[in-house]
Amino acid sequence: MSKIKFKTRVTELIGCEYPILCGGMQWISRSEFVAQVCNAGGIGFITAETFDTAEELRQEIKKMHDLTDKPFGVNISMLPELGVSKRTLAFCDVVCEEAVPCVETSGRSPEPVLPRLKAAGIKVIHKVSSVKHAEKAQELGVDAVTLVGFGSGAHIGLDNIDLFVLIPLAVRRLKIPVIAGGGVGDGKGFLGALAMGAEGVLLGTRFLLTEECPIHLSIKEQTVQKTETETVLIMNTIRNPLRCARNRPAEDILALEEKGATLAEILEKVPRGKVKLSYSTGDQETPVPCGQVVGLIDEIKSVKSVVDDILSEAASLLDRLNRMAG
Repeated sequence: MSKIKFKTRVTELIGCEYPILCGGMQWISRSEFVAQVCNAGGIGFITAETFDTAEELRQEIKKMHDLTDKPFGVNISMLPELGVSKRTLAFCDVVCEEAVPCVETSGRSPEPVLPRLKAAGIKVIHKVSSVKHAEKAQELGVDAVTLVGFGSGAHIGLDNIDLFVLIPLAVRRLKIPVIAGGGVGDGKGFLGALAMGAEGVLLGTRFLLTEECPIHLSIKEQTVQKTETETVLIMNTIRNPLRCARNRPAEDILALEEKGATLAEILEKVPRGKVKLSYSTGDQETPVPCGQVVGLIDEIKSVKSVVDDILSEAASLLDRLNRMAG
C-alpha cells in the first residue's frame, strides 16, 4: 500500500514531509546522520550540548545546508543542575544567526532562551515528561511540546507515567501540538499515537539501530538483540533516571547506587569522553541509552526504510480500521 503523508500541525509548523522526528542523541546527532532523517521526510536535531564552542556548532549547521535542503533543527539541552550558561546562550545566538528553522529544548524551563529564539522566528518544541510541565511550557509560548513516557530511552523524568496516559491528558489540556516520545518504533505505534491525539512522534532507539547511525556496528548488533525487559533505569538515586540497555557498565552503576554512591562517584562512570569513545570503538564501557521499544526491533536497516516502513504499515492499519468501522 502507498504511503500517506499524515499532514498535521507539526508538519505545517516545521515544514517536514512526515510528522516523524529524531530527537537529539548526543554525539550521534551530527550533520551526516541528521541529514539522513531529513532527506527521508522526517526532521532531525543536531545536539548543541556536545560541541565545545558555539562556533563549532555554527560549522556543523553550515555543513547541514550542504547535505540537505529540508528543514532541520538543533537540540539545546539546559542541564538542570547547571542552569543556563553563557555557552548555552551562545548556542542560541548561533541558531538565530544561521536561521535554523526549529529548536528542541529540554532539561529545564526554556524561559531564559525563548525571547531570542522567538524574536528570530524559530519554532520551539520543548521536551518534557509531565503534563504539568507541558502546560507551563505552553504558557511561556513554545510552539509544541514533546511528551516522553516511562518506557522512553535516555532521561525519562520522575513521574513514571505511561505514554498512553500522558498523550490523551496533554491533548485534553493543551492547545498547542503534542508529540509522542518513547515506545514508538513502527507503524502501529505511530498510528496509535496519532489516534490518541498526538500530531507527531519522536523516535530515538529506532533511529539508533539504523545503518547510517554513527555508532559502532557491534553496539548496534548487541542492542538489537535486547528484549523489552532488558533495559534498566540508572541514576535514580540522584533523581535523574536514565533508561539504557542492560549491560555490564549499567549493572556497575546500579551496584554503586545500592551502596549509596555520591553524585560524583556515579557520574565518574559516565564521563563524556568515555561515552563518545565507546560509541566509536564498540567497546561497551559505558551505558547505552535505549527504550523499551527495543523489544519490537529485530533488524538494523536504513533510515529511509524506517520512515517508509512506518508510513506503509500505518496506511495498511488505517485501511484495516476503516473496514472494521464499516
